[in-house]
Amino acid sequence: MTQSTHAAPVRAPHQWLALTIGVVYLLVGIAGFFVTGFDGFAEHDHDQTLLGFAINPLHNIVHLLIGLLGVIMWSSPSRARTFGWLLVIGYGAAFVYGLVAVNNPDINILNINAADNWLHILSALAGLAIALWPRRGAGTTSPGPRQT
Repeated sequence: MTQSTHAAPVRAPHQWLALTIGVVYLLVGIAGFFVTGFDGFAEHDHDQTLLGFAINPLHNIVHLLIGLLGVIMWSSPSRARTFGWLLVIGYGAAFVYGLVAVNNPDINILNINAADNWLHILSALAGLAIALWPRRGAGTTSPGPRQT
């Protein structure tokens, strides 16, 4: 019997966080279509909610895309960090947009409510944690040549 000499890559905590967020958003995107169906693509209707979060088909697609990115990008430390920055920028912008859109149905094409705004800012903060997670060995220095 031969043993493989290839060890599975060791994943950093920020990679696992990226994967977890990706899987959650992917599942939320799928579950959202069971609530909204495919009608009223960008409709503003706070009666369509998933666990208190307002959704519509367009919002579901955004969740699916974020989820797919997380599932794809968790594979390496640098890709996971890039996913983190995408969360910071994307959900930071979604939070700001939501502050204006939540009370303005004319521009609220993602059907955002106050609960969504809280989730968006938490997602942006989680993205910041992923992006800025300390690198392995950061802060450790090897001693230089000894001088006498």
